[in-house]
Amino acid sequence: MGKRPATYADLEELPPNMVGEIIAGELYASPRPAIPHAQAASRLGGVLMGPFDLGWNGPGGWLLLDEPEFHLGGDVLVPDLAGWRRERLPEAPRTTALTLAPDWACEVLSPSTEARDRAVKLPAYAREGVRHVWLVDPDVRTLEVFRLAGMNYTLLATFTEDAQVRAEPFEAIELELSALWGGA
Repeated sequence: MGKRPATYADLEELPPNMVGEIIAGELYASPRPAIPHAQAASRLGGVLMGPFDLGWNGPGGWLLLDEPEFHLGGDVLVPDLAGWRRERLPEAPRTTALTLAPDWACEVLSPSTEARDRAVKLPAYAREGVRHVWLVDPDVRTLEVFRLAGMNYTLLATFTEDAQVRAEPFEAIELELSALWGGA
């Protein structure tokens, strides 16, 4: 007899210090991220929020969220950051989870989640039509930018250390990568 597929009740039973996801019927639980991970995600969200979500000195047109939960094709996914173009999602719903795939998702890699983010979550994002994915690695100080091509992602660029970056879908601004890695 096979293992039963994970359910939302399994997620609800996780302790509060754990982040849970269900992908292809399997429960994945990870401890809350370490500080370098949280710092990179927070700083990236902060840099993008003003020009893209709020329209301050930028084009606006996006709804950006930290750690949103979305339910797609039986999966429960929680990226570090995600964004929806406002023509697809004009305002944040008053629900716990979204059922509309984002236009952009960002995973901040850690040693305990990198394999899952690459081998399990990327295919789930592709299946649901998430057009852009960024993978940020605060340990090796890289940003990988992917665009969906058919059912697979094409790596457009890998940026490192203190590069000045213009990256899809947020190429309207220049992102200074060194701001994500700590320090001043």
